Amino acid sequence: MSDKPEKTPQITKDFLLALPKTDLHVHLDGSVRIPTLIELAREYHVELPSYTEAGLRELVFKERYKDLGDYLTGFKYMTGVLQSEPGLERVAYELAVDNQAEGVRYVEARFAPQLHVHRHLNPINVMRAVDRGMRRARDEFNARPEVVNGQEPPFEYGIIVCAMRAFREGFSEYYTDLLRAHQFTPTNQVFGLASLELARAAVRVRDDYGLPIVGLDLAGEEKGYPPDDHRHAYAYAHRNFMKKTVHAGEAYGPESIFQAITECYADRIGHGYFLLDTSMVTDPAIKDREKYVRNLSEYIADRRITIEVCLTSNLQTIPQLKDLTQHSFNKLREARLSTTLCTDNRTVSSTSVTNELDLAVRYCGVDTRVLKSIIIYGFKRSFFPGSYLVKRRYVRQIIDYYEKIERRFLGTTAEGAP
Repeated sequence: MSDKPEKTPQITKDFLLALPKTDLHVHLDGSVRIPTLIELAREYHVELPSYTEAGLRELVFKERYKDLGDYLTGFKYMTGVLQSEPGLERVAYELAVDNQAEGVRYVEARFAPQLHVHRHLNPINVMRAVDRGMRRARDEFNARPEVVNGQEPPFEYGIIVCAMRAFREGFSEYYTDLLRAHQFTPTNQVFGLASLELARAAVRVRDDYGLPIVGLDLAGEEKGYPPDDHRHAYAYAHRNFMKKTVHAGEAYGPESIFQAITECYADRIGHGYFLLDTSMVTDPAIKDREKYVRNLSEYIADRRITIEVCLTSNLQTIPQLKDLTQHSFNKLREARLSTTLCTDNRTVSSTSVTNELDLAVRYCGVDTRVLKSIIIYGFKRSFFPGSYLVKRRYVRQIIDYYEKIERRFLGTTAEGAP
């Protein structure tokens, strides 16, 4: 990463830390504290390549990865230790606390419940365990006098369940059993069946147990595993008023994003790095690549389909991205697309929301006005679990608090921001 650009003097790290923020794209199993990972590995007899934080950072959680596949290898250790309700609850609690410590006031933790399902743990209990951890952290934070007295906005959260684009035997006991039960069915259809079952379970848990399951996601290796395989799951979520996001345009081109919005009804796009890259269009039936990308981006911009941008993660997994000054985030902003900055994985990417915002200021020319717009859009385009009116009141409370922090640090508020 180049050190040539300097951050705007008035936007300090302390200012960014104090601001109310969101993280709409953060994986629970990519954000396990390393000491917790080591402790749980010892407790549940999961073999790690090292049992020291320094060793794991050298061997697993690196500064740079070869590609997305290399980036995803560390997840097997984290999912390996998250095979019990206490482990899931603890990690969810710690994720919420870590977010609270840096000023995040709304977080949507996402994870793939089916990676944690086995004969002793069903999908409902997996989701309830994660909710218990998040809820406990929320209730503790919101009991603080500053929140009770209305001086600061409360902490809120939602849970997004991830379907896997593809899986193999050994990913989890659940996936192994499913593949063996459908050994004569094309594997892409089995992938879609698992996604549909997850969508049904998520709606059931939301409606019958009142858990804040706010969205369905599609995660995993993108290239070769199109969103179209999971259209039935997304149609079910759509019919049941569940919000939808899709990892797309992270390791594949605009066609992946096109399928996400047309076949999966995506309300947001995870990453979307290659949205505007005509060289990534591979379908020979598309004769005019420039027109195709222009029409796609216009459609997304017009409907305010928000792009969940993850700067550090992209720098680690996209080989051709050598410097954040080259990140497509700049072009997305120029096209007036709705964007919000996220961590993706706090541990795997060794980052935080504050760090992602600081990088955007230093390398992407984000000033106070753009910063405010990006952060507030995170709250506005969240899958907030309350009613629309409750969400509006919450966003207004966030904006008022944001401007209070602005006046404290800057002496004024940013003009032209929402």
